[in-house]
Amino acid sequence: MRTPKTIAILAMPGVQLLDVSGPLDVFAEANVQARADTYRLRVIASQPGAIRSSSGVRLMPDAVIGEDMGDEPIHTLLVAGTPHAATAATNLDVTAWLRKLTPKARRFGSVCSGAFVLAQAGLLNGRRVTTHWAVADQLAQAFPAVQVDADAIHVRDGRLRTAAGVTAGLDLSLALVEEDLGREIAMKVAAQLVMFFKRPGGQMQFSRKGEAAPTGRSALQEVQRWIAANPAEDHSVAHLAGRMSLSPRHFARLFAQEVGATPAAWVEGIRVSAARRLLEAGDAAPKQVAAQCGFADADTLRRAFQRQVGITPAEYRKRYAHAVG
Repeated sequence: MRTPKTIAILAMPGVQLLDVSGPLDVFAEANVQARADTYRLRVIASQPGAIRSSSGVRLMPDAVIGEDMGDEPIHTLLVAGTPHAATAATNLDVTAWLRKLTPKARRFGSVCSGAFVLAQAGLLNGRRVTTHWAVADQLAQAFPAVQVDADAIHVRDGRLRTAAGVTAGLDLSLALVEEDLGREIAMKVAAQLVMFFKRPGGQMQFSRKGEAAPTGRSALQEVQRWIAANPAEDHSVAHLAGRMSLSPRHFARLFAQEVGATPAAWVEGIRVSAARRLLEAGDAAPKQVAAQCGFADADTLRRAFQRQVGITPAEYRKRYAHAVG
């Protein structure tokens, strides 16, 4: 009889509950479908006592870092995310524990913002990873030695596995089941849990980055508000510069400096956001959406949409039409 593989999930105070329960349910269902105790599931706490999740629900851990887990080697070690992980202070006990345990595990990784905890321990340097799209830029800026893929649902880099936001932890866990038990068992798990075996597209289709609030000096903010309210208008650098009575060169330099993007890139983001809203409403044809959002034609819209969202406008409308309202 094979020894079960221990799946350990480190859950910090304030943990996102689904970052823990989602992967656990995938591995538990894999046991059912394989008709064997392939996986032994463990929740590890960073301190004694119940773990209070971000939703208020409390989890009772199976062990606490630093405790002797006996002769039970960890096969897969995952760090669950918390809503405040990007700004939380480094927990030196946790980083020391991770540095000690990860070399012994066959695989290790993170779900959502748990990547920040691994990065603080120096375990992501020189590695390709992903995390939730909303904090991907923060991870890349805080840890420049880490290669962050903001669009990926989950990433495999050697022994390291990282997943994007929340439900992506299920996608990652299913991929791990496929590694261990094969495609047939993994597909049965996906069917039982009513989830995609391979989720279409990346996570940028869920991103709302293009809807950021105006920034910079008040005159620049007024220009940004006007662009957002009138996406189909002429937003060339020359025209926008004229609204501020500046030369095109001075305006472009000022905009990039204070907004953090070129005028063209910012305008494209606003126009794609407007296109997303129209596509979600589900009534306008691509040619109409392009015209109403300032794109020269449907093909220009498609290229910009794929660049910003990762899928075509047609695919987006199919998935999200009438999702608002």
